[in-house]
Amino acid sequence: QVQLVESGGGLVQPGGSLRLSCAASGILFSILSVGWYRQAPGKQRELVATITNGGRTNYAVPVKGRFTISRDNAKNTVWLQMNSLKPEDAAVYYCNANNPLSSREYWGQGTQVTVSS
Repeated sequence: QVQLVESGGGLVQPGGSLRLSCAASGILFSILSVGWYRQAPGKQRELVATITNGGRTNYAVPVKGRFTISRDNAKNTVWLQMNSLKPEDAAVYYCNANNPLSSREYWGQGTQVTVSS
């Protein structure tokens, strides 16, 4: 059974940093493309960043230059380093993994990020 477990969310002041982790199990992690999504109250879930199984990254415009997605296949983990956080970054952040061989996708349970002074 494939599981994605996010961690690292919390409360941070504007301008601060957080590092989110997404740990995968139950699947060969290196074949997955992984993305971070977020959903704020009353808003649709939106893409934040993705990293392919080859390490190519892509970022949503609002986070480009502030967030960095990375992965370590040996640790079955993807991280999202978030710097210069703004109140509008507050949301539940979800990890998503896509298996390009089967086109199946998986979601984590989400981790809350709150940006407030």
